[in-house]
Amino acid sequence: MAVVSNRLNDLLEPVVADLGYELVLLEFNPYKGGATLRLYIDIAASARVDVAENDSDAEAGIKLEDCERVSREVAALLDVEDAIQQAYRLEVSSPGLDRPLVKPAHFQRFAGEEAKVQMLVPQNGRKRFQGVIAGCDVESVVLEAPEGRYVLPLADIERARLVPNFAPTLNPGKTG
Repeated sequence: MAVVSNRLNDLLEPVVADLGYELVLLEFNPYKGGATLRLYIDIAASARVDVAENDSDAEAGIKLEDCERVSREVAALLDVEDAIQQAYRLEVSSPGLDRPLVKPAHFQRFAGEEAKVQMLVPQNGRKRFQGVIAGCDVESVVLEAPEGRYVLPLADIERARLVPNFAPTLNPGKTG
């Protein structure tokens, strides 16, 4: 299954990028009689910078129209390439508040945010970690947790996601 996911990722990532989006994560889940292909997309880094510079009121997030656009292009390419040999359902969505962290750039972008990380291989006798992202390079991510600092090899991470912060923010300009 990993080989199919890698092949699909290699096929679809350039198409998604050409549309101005980043393919954050591709999940391919086959089951008896079919499969689900799920794509998580985000605004490309260069587009986020452009929006921030040109329109301070713009919301730089994925909208339904973005998902529809990517879905149409990806579905057409998959049909032409005959890349999936079984019936499948294509889902395209935003990464959400608990967005997956897959690449070093994801960890770097969200430095200072809290994340949950599940390892393939135990580190210090455990597989699950939660803490604030303190840094990341091409080999490892550093998490600061109340019980200590963890340096986790990126190659051994099974899955990682941001932990949404639902704490109310203070609005000093609002009264009563």
